[in-house]
Amino acid sequence: MNSACGRFAIVFNGEIYNYRELRTELTSLGCVFTSESDTEVLLQAWAQWGPTALSRFIGMFAFAVLDKRTQTLTLARDPFGIKPLFYSQQAGGIRFASELSAIKVLLSGRPILNTQRAYNYLVHGDYDTSSDTFLHGVSTLMPGHMLTLELNAGSVALYRWWQPMVKPVQRLSLEDAAQILRAKFLDSVRLHLRSDVPLGAALSGGIDSSAVVCAMRYLEPDAQVNTFSFIAEGSDASEEAWVDLVNAHTQATAHKVAIQPGELAADLDSLIAAQGEPFGSTSIYAQYRVYKLARECGVTVTLDGQGADELLAGYSGYPAKRVHSLLDNGQWADALRFLHQWAQWPDRKLSDGVKATLAEYMSDRAFQLMRRFDGGSSCPNWLDINVLRDQGVKTQFPRHAAESSESGRRMVAELARALGGAGLPALLRHGDRNSMRFSVESRVPFLTADLANFLLTLPENYLISSRGETKHVFRMAMRGIVPDAVLDRRDKIGFVTPEKQWLLQIAPQVREWLREPIDVPFFKQAEVLKSFDAVVSGQLPFTWQVWRWINFTRWHSRQFAP
Repeated sequence: MNSACGRFAIVFNGEIYNYRELRTELTSLGCVFTSESDTEVLLQAWAQWGPTALSRFIGMFAFAVLDKRTQTLTLARDPFGIKPLFYSQQAGGIRFASELSAIKVLLSGRPILNTQRAYNYLVHGDYDTSSDTFLHGVSTLMPGHMLTLELNAGSVALYRWWQPMVKPVQRLSLEDAAQILRAKFLDSVRLHLRSDVPLGAALSGGIDSSAVVCAMRYLEPDAQVNTFSFIAEGSDASEEAWVDLVNAHTQATAHKVAIQPGELAADLDSLIAAQGEPFGSTSIYAQYRVYKLARECGVTVTLDGQGADELLAGYSGYPAKRVHSLLDNGQWADALRFLHQWAQWPDRKLSDGVKATLAEYMSDRAFQLMRRFDGGSSCPNWLDINVLRDQGVKTQFPRHAAESSESGRRMVAELARALGGAGLPALLRHGDRNSMRFSVESRVPFLTADLANFLLTLPENYLISSRGETKHVFRMAMRGIVPDAVLDRRDKIGFVTPEKQWLLQIAPQVREWLREPIDVPFFKQAEVLKSFDAVVSGQLPFTWQVWRWINFTRWHSRQFAP
């Protein structure tokens, strides 16, 4: 789209949810609009305020805007990187696109594998934790960043226009914080419900997705609410009882999908193509099928619960970081009590909390030694370590560190890192690619800058209580909206699939995939096949490593096909 004055041109991927409010403000400043689109609002806002407009947008976006007068090109991405943006700097300028497949076409010469990224993924399951992609020389613009190219000079500048705050600490009572959070969350869901098409929600049965569905019903008592859920039939990982409870509570129309192993085999190449780069586990296929189901039911916009774990100290509660904060403040007795209480919850071990805490204070060398002592291997026998070292690959356990090291705020600093580095970017990539594969728009109401800045400036014990309860303030905030049984859950399984059952049932097909030759000198396929056969026979334990072998070989065959 070109501006009316002819100075600016924009290409935009995403959605600006508060475009109506911005349009009203811009109209009061004399702007004249010729369409009803949020793209025109974005363009006029940029013309009016320049880069400072970025902080005014509530939504998900990746865009490129050309200023013909100043001869500058600016690429920008939303605070959390909900929408993708890749670029490559080469002689003659910058290539940029929303997908690696498009970047490949724009590159001069054949693409080359990023060996370090491939190693980190294959051995440690590490991906989407930096600007590096699986293609050498191709980067992703990180969340909350903008890049400006001076066309005449050819100079490039990279800026971080937004980052979450971890200070100052808000001096609110827990009860007041819960009331404010309740209002902010409901306001965000209300804004994300703006649509001219039917809406639905992805419902796993956990607190986050249940809160989204229940908030939808709370705000729209008479609206039709459609939910879409993956059900792991016959598995201990099934969350169907919790899904049914939430659907009954909200009187939602439930849609469920169960998956057979052969379906994964049939859809594998389509899934890998949709994702663009390798990913962590078969749970991403379950999500793929959820969005496919939504599309088949005529729902093209969904609300999802991504981001809550990173904002509210979910998962296992980041115990080592919380203990570090307590020790910073000299609260030794409180730190010991916290670890003991934390370990009382399901699937947590006191020994794990202690080891993670000790790692907080270790040097890099000591950390590497501890990981090896704990059974980890950075040089498995199915990799040629000499080839890797000749190519300059660092063969060690990745150790990511938070940018902020504020004393007493270690946990929230780690949450801030998870929002823009390790953790959330991968989850958002999975969701965006899977939903867009079926032309479904996935919206994530937890992820607004306002919510992030509010939550990460609360006292840490509001996020995880002294008893080890994660999402403490949010559980309190949602009382009366979400069923107490869901809010009081201690056994959240997580969005998982019966991966071992699926992959072992299609073992013959897996062998064929792993046997297909790929030109990767450091990847010893014969050893991979031996290791896989040992897993099938029970000689080696089943781990997510099996999936990484499959995903990498299939992705490489497709990505570097002649």
